[in-house]
Amino acid sequence: MATLAHHVVGAAPAEPVPEPLPAYHHFTVDVEEYFQVSAFEKFVPRSEWASMPSRVVAQTHELLEMLARHGASGTFFVLGWIARRHPELVLEIARQGHEVASHGWDHARVTTLTPDAFRVSVRRSKDILESITGARVLGFRAPSFSIVPGLEWALDILVQEGYAYDSSLFPVRRRGYGYPSGGRDPYWLDCPSGTLIQMPPVTLRRAGVNLPAAGGGYLRLLPPALMHAALAKSEERNAPATIYIHPWEIDAAQPRIDVPWPVAMRHYGGLRRTAQRLENLLSTYTFLPVSHTLARMIGQR
Repeated sequence: MATLAHHVVGAAPAEPVPEPLPAYHHFTVDVEEYFQVSAFEKFVPRSEWASMPSRVVAQTHELLEMLARHGASGTFFVLGWIARRHPELVLEIARQGHEVASHGWDHARVTTLTPDAFRVSVRRSKDILESITGARVLGFRAPSFSIVPGLEWALDILVQEGYAYDSSLFPVRRRGYGYPSGGRDPYWLDCPSGTLIQMPPVTLRRAGVNLPAAGGGYLRLLPPALMHAALAKSEERNAPATIYIHPWEIDAAQPRIDVPWPVAMRHYGGLRRTAQRLENLLSTYTFLPVSHTLARMIGQR
């Protein structure tokens, strides 16, 4: 797989979206339950998931209403586990004009999977989402952005399984995830089985370092000026920025799970201010699904 790794590094800065067009960005949602986050794996085993109180439907509907108020559309990366239990939620996302994409089956990080197990996850999730919506699933995002250096085989499997783009290579250095040599704007990847477009989460470059600024905990826990600056810089480069959020991040009333305080601080910190920060972003910038940029890049090649 050395060839793929070489192409990932070589292609990274190559093709941000070139021609000047009205600025827009990607609003993306990782549709998962509050108890499915990777930080809770040691405390809420998958065998207990079915017995946990579900919150994802109400909070996803709140995000859908927020997008509708601002005339925005986005991409929802849905777990297959969620789709099997709440097919009506997936159908409603599609009915409201948003893109449905895959987040894998059960939020297993790619770092914990064999290639065969990863293939089963991305194929199974793609199949169920397509059966619900009747539309082709084009995109994938790995749980916890867990396609890291050394796991480029996962990108080639995505090509083989019919995906057109991936949004997993976070170009940062961080314990647990990150692909430091990846590009900061949308770019093409040449894989052994074909081509794949990469849609990386947005970063802000300062002093030669890429700072994560794409959403999630970075939106909840850090000053909102960080994300606004990252989006503004992306517009200067004429490149759409990709931001993300989880439904549980606007749910301050979610059940509390007994976890060590550092984990609790990262998960529960800032929940009460997330919705207002999202409203401010939606009122300031234009947001479209990732598939919009995908179509542009394919048309330009």
